[in-house]
Amino acid sequence: MEEALRRRTVTCASPSGLHRLSYVEWGARDNPRAVLCVHGLTRCARDFDPLAQALAPDYRVICPDMPGRGFSDWLKNPAEYAIPTYVNDIVTLVARLDVEEIDWVGTSMGGLIGMALAAQPDAPVRRMVLNEAGPLVKAESLERISTYVGLAPRFASLADAERYVRAVSAPFGPHSDAEWRFLTEHVVRQQPDGAYCLHYDPRLAEPFNASRPHQDVELWGMWDTIACPTLVIRGELSDLLTRETVAEMQERGPRAHVAEVAGVGHAPTLMKPDQIAMVRSFLRAA
Repeated sequence: MEEALRRRTVTCASPSGLHRLSYVEWGARDNPRAVLCVHGLTRCARDFDPLAQALAPDYRVICPDMPGRGFSDWLKNPAEYAIPTYVNDIVTLVARLDVEEIDWVGTSMGGLIGMALAAQPDAPVRRMVLNEAGPLVKAESLERISTYVGLAPRFASLADAERYVRAVSAPFGPHSDAEWRFLTEHVVRQQPDGAYCLHYDPRLAEPFNASRPHQDVELWGMWDTIACPTLVIRGELSDLLTRETVAEMQERGPRAHVAEVAGVGHAPTLMKPDQIAMVRSFLRAA
């Protein structure tokens, strides 16, 4: 897998200055069919390796590390870890790619970024997959996430780091030992003293937790302006995206197609063959 991807950066602007956005790219660079895959709050671009590898024969697949994560720069002002900054960065990235339109796959936060982009007039989004994301985000899930986001634990070994990732990511559902190791090794970095730390800016928790206790986040006005064909993937056990919300998403806005993943909460990792097939079938249906 490592040999198949290319890592690049693009310089983006925010009110506090310039920052580098890192991304990995799969497939033929001259393929006009581009898919952007954007990760969740504390995850990174490499989460999409299995999906990108499956899509690469037919698509140019681009997976960014959003600011403060992975190999991208940390922002000078933590208040800028917010959807408007991320949308601006994606617009810059799309300009770098020199494509007229994109398909979108977004997990959780990545789905909210996709919604915000797709809601803009003349948006370049052709088809969109929202993996555990929608216009109503439940306060209970935000409170659960707030119990670990922004912490900066140190781990004596990669095995200790994996135990932590397994615990906080238990809603991802059952995974093999190799899959859990994969989900760990790309979100930690070994320090000079041999210890391991989570590799994201802990200050991104500041805007996330700006108002506690959390309230439901409602974005129905945004949803109603989206016109591109949309697939919503919901984890059967999700505490973030309810069946009632998904049912309403089918009746208004882009009138989403829906798929549910059994035995999984927030959020499906899109590593499993059946989950990859959901995404690939929807993108190919155009």
